[in-house]
Amino acid sequence: MKYTVDKSKRPVYLQLYRQIRDDIISENYAYNTKIPSKRGLAEETGVSTITVEHAYALLCDEGYVEARERSGFWVIFLKAHGFAASSERRTEHTVNRTEQTYPNFPLSVLSKTMRRVLTEHGDLLLEKSPNCGCTELRDAIRHYLSRNRGIQVDISQIVIGAGSEYLYGLIIELLGRNRFYAIESPSYKKIEQVYKAAEITYDSLALTSFGIDSKALSTTKADVLHTTPYRSYPSGVTATASKRHEYIRWSKQPDRYIIEDDFESEFSVLTKPTETLFALSAHDNVIYLNTFSKTISPSLRIGYMVLPRHLVKRFETKLGFYSCTVPTFMQYVLTELINNGDFERHINRVRRNKRKELSLQK
Repeated sequence: MKYTVDKSKRPVYLQLYRQIRDDIISENYAYNTKIPSKRGLAEETGVSTITVEHAYALLCDEGYVEARERSGFWVIFLKAHGFAASSERRTEHTVNRTEQTYPNFPLSVLSKTMRRVLTEHGDLLLEKSPNCGCTELRDAIRHYLSRNRGIQVDISQIVIGAGSEYLYGLIIELLGRNRFYAIESPSYKKIEQVYKAAEITYDSLALTSFGIDSKALSTTKADVLHTTPYRSYPSGVTATASKRHEYIRWSKQPDRYIIEDDFESEFSVLTKPTETLFALSAHDNVIYLNTFSKTISPSLRIGYMVLPRHLVKRFETKLGFYSCTVPTFMQYVLTELINNGDFERHINRVRRNKRKELSLQK
């Protein structure tokens, strides 16, 4: 393969990563074949071996390739059928039931921001929020997702709500109660509780150490898949690259949807956050969800969802009358935290500390 990089555009290692990843997905590099050596690729592209190492580290982190001692890097991505059932290990043997804890968002920064918002916005804070959320917050989230998660959307696709459970309910109303849903087993208990309360028919799909069991996914009658691909709770399972593409292939059938719960992904220790299903999919049928309960505080009760473009009009017609459940004041506080960089500085600080802890444990 011939790879080129534009050194005027940074970072260069991401350019290499994306080109090789696309070749792997396109099966230009088949499963269990070797990709170019670090030295060979560095010479071909005119970059340092360290740059190539960074690109290859990302490919390893995301499950596209693996390093084999004295043998180089080999493709482990399976496009056609995901993992064979015999190679998938159920999570009962590897389940990690300890919830991750992270340092609190600095109270001094939060209180300072609250005072600034009160001073600068005044009576505006007493006005009713637009039903989908304040334009300023939705725009800040839009830019944040573009910078950090590879998600490119319009403001109209973003809906603000008081936490994930509330947003789950909106999605049920949007897609319909007559649909057949599927959730991970085990999964975050409130997902199942919301579906039970709404009297929804749902299927529980067993998790393996790679993600949802391939046989369970291929045989389910569900047409909506609710998944937490980054780090499913309580199992701690992160879906591999092969699995994420398997989910997307599953969703190619007519009138199927994926609900992607990206909870906790901000604190990934990888040098580049794991690819979202929303960004990977070309089918405009992934609903992306996230909250600020871990990154700032669960007391804020602020979450958001990103709708597929074709569902925006349906949402406006069917559910647009619902008032936003997040106070205007807190929406402006969060907007300020995102726009002035305090939010991302906190995340980066936590991620750096986690990397140091992991390196000391090795």
